[in-house]
Order: sequence, then C-alpha cells, then structure tokens
Amino acid sequence: MAQEPSPSSPHSTRVERESESVAGLLSRLVGELSTLFRKEIALAKAEVSDAASRAKAGAIALAAGGALLFSGMLVILAGAVLALAYIVVAWLAALIVGIVAATIGFVMIQSGKKQLEPSTLKPERTQEALRKDKEIVQRRTP
Repeated sequence: MAQEPSPSSPHSTRVERESESVAGLLSRLVGELSTLFRKEIALAKAEVSDAASRAKAGAIALAAGGALLFSGMLVILAGAVLALAYIVVAWLAALIVGIVAATIGFVMIQSGKKQLEPSTLKPERTQEALRKDKEIVQRRTP
C-alpha cells in the first residue's frame, strides 16, 4: 500500500532538515571548539615546559659562571696580597687587601639594599596615570 504524501510534507521536511543542520552545525562547532581548546592547552604546556627547560639551563650557567667568577676574584685578591707583601709584611698585606675588599663589598650590598627598598619598587608612573584616569572619570560622571 502506497503512502500518500501529505500536503504539508515538503514544508515540514525542509524545517526538519534545517533544524537538523543547525543542530549538526552547533554540535560540530562545540566539538571543534573543544578540540581547539585541548590543542591550545597542550601548546601552552609545551611552551611552559620549554621555557622552564631554558630557564633551568640558564640558571645552571649563571651559577657555574658565578662560582668561576668568585674563584677568579679570590685568585686576584691572593695576587694582590702577594704583590703587596713585597712592600709590607705578608700579614699586613692580607689585612689591607681584606679590608679594601670587605669595604667594596659592603658598599655594593648597601647600594643593592637601597635599590630593593619598597619605595623604589613602586610603579609611580602607573599610579599617577591611574590617578589621572580616576579624575577624568569623576569629572565626566555627574
């Protein structure tokens, strides 16, 4: 027995196809956004891991360089003591070089401490810009 097509059949099928295609498009969009998000997270993890590896290598190089520099400075100071020992007795030469090195170190530490004080680390230009922005907004709002 053959079915008779109903008069509203072409219109209802078109509406069903449109709703299916919209649902399909939305489903595909959600799936693609999910995939994109996962790939972005994976990329961020890879970049952070790479940056951490480079930072670790840099820190190792910095520590090794610092140790070698420190060793070099000790040898230079020992050389200064030996050179000064030709002019004065050895113990006095060592004392003079030690006092000079300690004084220079103390001055450098004090300078570094001063640069790290909280008042010198304040973002003054940013604070000033924010203050001006606040004043502008307050003038414009009734």
